[in-house]
Amino acid sequence: MIEIRGLCKQFGAFQALNSIDLVIPKGTVFGFVGPNGAGKSTTMSILATLLAPTSGTAKVGGCDVTRHPKQVRKLIGYMPDFFGVYDQFKATEYLHFYGASYGIPKAERARLIPQLLELVNLTDKKDAYVDTLSRGMKQRLCLARCLVHDPELLILDEPASGLDPRARIEMREILKELKSMGKTIVISSHILPELAEMVDEIGVIEHGRMVAKGNVQEIQSRMRVKRILQIRLAGREEEAEQYLGGRPFVNRILRDGRGVHVHFDGHDEEQSELLHGLIEQGFRIISFSEAQTNLEDVFLEITKGDGEGE
Repeated sequence: MIEIRGLCKQFGAFQALNSIDLVIPKGTVFGFVGPNGAGKSTTMSILATLLAPTSGTAKVGGCDVTRHPKQVRKLIGYMPDFFGVYDQFKATEYLHFYGASYGIPKAERARLIPQLLELVNLTDKKDAYVDTLSRGMKQRLCLARCLVHDPELLILDEPASGLDPRARIEMREILKELKSMGKTIVISSHILPELAEMVDEIGVIEHGRMVAKGNVQEIQSRMRVKRILQIRLAGREEEAEQYLGGRPFVNRILRDGRGVHVHFDGHDEEQSELLHGLIEQGFRIISFSEAQTNLEDVFLEITKGDGEGE
């Protein structure tokens, strides 16, 4: 669905993108992560035909974004991080306006718009003026706008930005539904644990370069992100802490009311040996488990910069 080769973008002396290569198959949900100013929004703007690359190519559905922008725009629904809404419109009027802009006949719009409002959980707000909607509702309305022409690809730049926890959950559930419908989705977010639940792959960008790409588990393994082992014991926690402090691959130990938490650099075999050693020493173990590493751990391990906003 998306093919990017050697993509570069320069603003004066500033190199925003530096030789990005990326292929995203149809039906994939792909997440861009990286510090502010890394190049996420620049890449998305080029895919949306809003910026021309300095060099390299980007294709959507086989169409070059520079040579055939009109064809590309028919294939995509783009939601920028700062979206625009017309406050004087009602929700249905807003969607009718954009549907008409895409040349969708009025009768078809009348059938389609209630379905879109139901998808984004705004049916009860169909006659509400846009300026009376909360931020989360406005963002869901903008998502419905992106879907009005049934695009194959959705490009969503920080769709959960500024939302409260409930609104984030609602947005996440809508995107899961779109994924089940077979849409290809490219999404950027700093809400990294939530992104991990949705995406098939992530691409980590820093200083305009793609520094890692793959599913979370692959990147975690490649970057050797530290494991955190959670151990609950029936007593003797202080002794266990002293014992663990002298074992290989253990870097840090924390103890609280829930047990002992071990930051561990080893792999499965070394983890098994650690458990065996505890048993041999006579410690009574209630539970021994590995805390799931989320995208925030991967992000902090891979990215080292602190770029300013894009």
